[in-house]
Amino acid sequence: MLKHAFALTALIATTSAAQTEKNPSPTAEARALWKSNIGYIVQAADELPEALYSYRPTPDVRTFGELFGHIAGSQKMYCAMALGDKVPGEGDVEKAAKTKAALVAALKESNTYCEKAYTLQDDKLKAPVDVFGETHPRFYALLANAAHNGEHYGNIVTYMRLNKLVPPSSRPRSGGD
Repeated sequence: MLKHAFALTALIATTSAAQTEKNPSPTAEARALWKSNIGYIVQAADELPEALYSYRPTPDVRTFGELFGHIAGSQKMYCAMALGDKVPGEGDVEKAAKTKAALVAALKESNTYCEKAYTLQDDKLKAPVDVFGETHPRFYALLANAAHNGEHYGNIVTYMRLNKLVPPSSRPRSGGD
């Protein structure tokens, strides 16, 4: 009898794990997208020489450094929305952090904060939140953050290419990928 109970428990656990793989949670999928985007952004921020942080392709766009600060500040804003925390100003980090060290630290700190949001259970993200004057579920803030990061990673890629640098996402991957 005990053998059968153990076998049944193992079968249920295996079926449950397979079901989770077949039907990942929406939040887990949003987290995967966010982790990919922000990983490339942080890698670019870490590797870029500090002298290029002031690079601005045209007078009417942000510098590399301002982009990194904007991303860090926006992440804190969107993730605060998702968590139901007090929402900081989107431009706070961009205005305050000016050196490579401060900007990279701000990016990493915003990632740590966002980890809390991207690990919430799906049901915790159904509550309504104001996103720029529109009411959406908190989950929307996570999607907006990942999309916003992707948008600005595109800027970073362009800036890097203009400086004859290869962006992290365009480099050969190790392991035969």
